[in-house]
Amino acid sequence: MEDKTALQAKMLLNRLQKRFRHLKKWAHAGASTEAAAQKSGIGAFRLYDRDIPEIPLVIDFYGDCAKLNEAALCGALYKRPYEKDEAEEAHWLSVMKESIGSAIGINPEFIFFKQRQKQKSGSKSKSQYEKIKEERFEKVVTEGGLFFKVNLSDYLDTGLFADRRLLRAMIRSQASGKKVLNLFSYTGSFSVYAAIGGAVSTDSVDLSNTYLDWARENFEINGMKANLVKYYDDFFGRVSQVSNTLLKADVLDFLDRAINSKKRWDIIILDPPAFSNSKKMTDTFDLSRDLPELVKKCLKLLTPGGKIYVSINLRRAAPSAEELETKIGKIKITDLTNSLISEDFKGKKTPKTFLVTLK
Repeated sequence: MEDKTALQAKMLLNRLQKRFRHLKKWAHAGASTEAAAQKSGIGAFRLYDRDIPEIPLVIDFYGDCAKLNEAALCGALYKRPYEKDEAEEAHWLSVMKESIGSAIGINPEFIFFKQRQKQKSGSKSKSQYEKIKEERFEKVVTEGGLFFKVNLSDYLDTGLFADRRLLRAMIRSQASGKKVLNLFSYTGSFSVYAAIGGAVSTDSVDLSNTYLDWARENFEINGMKANLVKYYDDFFGRVSQVSNTLLKADVLDFLDRAINSKKRWDIIILDPPAFSNSKKMTDTFDLSRDLPELVKKCLKLLTPGGKIYVSINLRRAAPSAEELETKIGKIKITDLTNSLISEDFKGKKTPKTFLVTLK
């Protein structure tokens, strides 16, 4: 067993060295001038994604490739399809961490791993947003000239999804003069991009106080303010529009109230979790079941010519554009998925991304 583990560690080291040599050049490509760096600087990217079947790890890099003493890695060990002794698994992972550190030149103490497993509807397993530790290993990373706080130690996800990078850039390029609604907003990265892109207003809706506070921090470190609205009346009853609003709400309930209040937005970002059974919600949410109805409600909130960007992150087969068009009717759906795959995700499975407009 030790020989097999050692062999796998060597395989992983060789693979990571090759990947890092390539990706660090890509992450800083064209960044020789300050203006170019503002446009293309990438401080968080996917380094390894189960490239070797026997080594089911996902590893993301956080930091500046030129300052490895300040960088860190975060990833996940996917549950294997066979039983394995916990002590043996822990030893295996410690050997892999040593190999990873040697390959990249990062102290293993700054390499963080969590274990992921498939979550079934109705299960009680931890969600991606639930806190699992209290270490508070946090960093601020750059992306496209902006700054975002990540927490590498305490949650299954870090606060910034690298595979949505090009979609965030697309939102920024289209946001000027627009009202933008960000549903299931998490830590607000889409909203920050939209605001920087010149949006007239951004409204970010999420159920978690933790993530709304986190979103406010992301606005602040980018030189902007965002106001947390705690009560529906403060949002639906007000006359003046605050530039950047963070609203704690069940998205499904929010949509019904927004429709009744005849609210309208030019761009709606719909990036829901695959499943949620949060006690704060009025009902369970299952993306594979609820997506058509969710899109229908969003369509009622669009201004003429408005756009909905839908991100579908399902492990099982996601619906096709044609299937959704048939279920919803009177809409046009453009599949943007292949155009939004950046260098670090080539050949990997990424969330489907659809642009939805009214016919």
